[in-house]
Amino acid sequence: MTYEFLQNYWWCLIALLGGLLVALMFVQGANLHLGNRKLSDLQKRVILNSTGRKWELTFTTLVTFGGAFFASFPLFYSTSFGGAYWVWVLLLITFVFQAVSYEFQNKKENLLGVKSFRIALMVNGFLAPFLVGTAVGTFFTGSDFTVNKLAIADPSSPVISVWGNGWHGLDALGQYHAVLLGCALVFLTAILGALFVLSNVDDDEIHSESRRSIKVATGPFLLFFLTWTVILLVRQGYAVSDTGVVSLEKFKYLHNLLQMPAVLVMLLAGVVLVLWGIWKGGFTKSRKGFWLAAPGTVLVVMAVFFLAGFNGTAYYPSCADLQSSLTIRDSSSSLFTLKVMSWVSLLIPFVLAYIVFAWRAMDKKRISGEEISGTPDKY
Repeated sequence: MTYEFLQNYWWCLIALLGGLLVALMFVQGANLHLGNRKLSDLQKRVILNSTGRKWELTFTTLVTFGGAFFASFPLFYSTSFGGAYWVWVLLLITFVFQAVSYEFQNKKENLLGVKSFRIALMVNGFLAPFLVGTAVGTFFTGSDFTVNKLAIADPSSPVISVWGNGWHGLDALGQYHAVLLGCALVFLTAILGALFVLSNVDDDEIHSESRRSIKVATGPFLLFFLTWTVILLVRQGYAVSDTGVVSLEKFKYLHNLLQMPAVLVMLLAGVVLVLWGIWKGGFTKSRKGFWLAAPGTVLVVMAVFFLAGFNGTAYYPSCADLQSSLTIRDSSSSLFTLKVMSWVSLLIPFVLAYIVFAWRAMDKKRISGEEISGTPDKY
């Protein structure tokens, strides 16, 4: 296992974890539907209990994604999490409120009322995918930071990465291309959430409203995603030469797509699966659309990560100083660290097998209103 192989291997794992995270955000997407006034309180509790069995998987995947990035590409972690910290702090705060809302909204000691906690879940349903999408969008638009590795030897200020403004990540909201991806992710997770509810809940009215929600969200999702994709393919990209010099290249990401046919196939296959899942769930009587759209989402997100990092591309570009842009080669951990972690990563298939086993055990029976009203131990 060469150093270059291990760097590529860990970027692939990061891409996979990112894809799984976005697919599992169906939890956030489903909770957006709690504001539907056509659903009764009992039906909203049915949805809550449907997502309540899975929200820990989303949060655990988020933590694993961040931990894997820290261990394999620590310079990105210190630059982004240390500089653009408002994005990550807001993301974590919304997930904390999510956990509290699930556990306390129907407790007798709840002084804020059920509605307050449901609003918190809906805010998490919007902010979480929006912040993640916008943050990933900066992989292509760039961020305002500089990197000086020699600063580690300065005892007065051993800070390697310095953010160039006081917004600390919120400046990404001013980059329309990154915001487009954030908006696309909000509508995608709303669709995934509705598709999951269709497959997991036994209630005809909820099914009808879920299909209506899919139809409503599909148009904006396609508009935002296609606009983001077209802009990506025609914009300048951050190319890295064999000597490590970063420069701007016209149509860089289009070149990446054409020069990496496997990634092109992955992207197209993912898009087809997502659209197929949307069609099955929103426009037919099928309830299996989620199992097409979720794997498709994973493939699309992985392809996006590969476009950002492979084929001589800086995956975290700097707008302030091109040569401070981060690449897979110059931001990874040492050979020893990557090698040790690679052996540990062999446990991932066993973890995935456990998740599949637990998922099947929880979903043997679809959730219904009778189940929620009949037992007190429910969300």
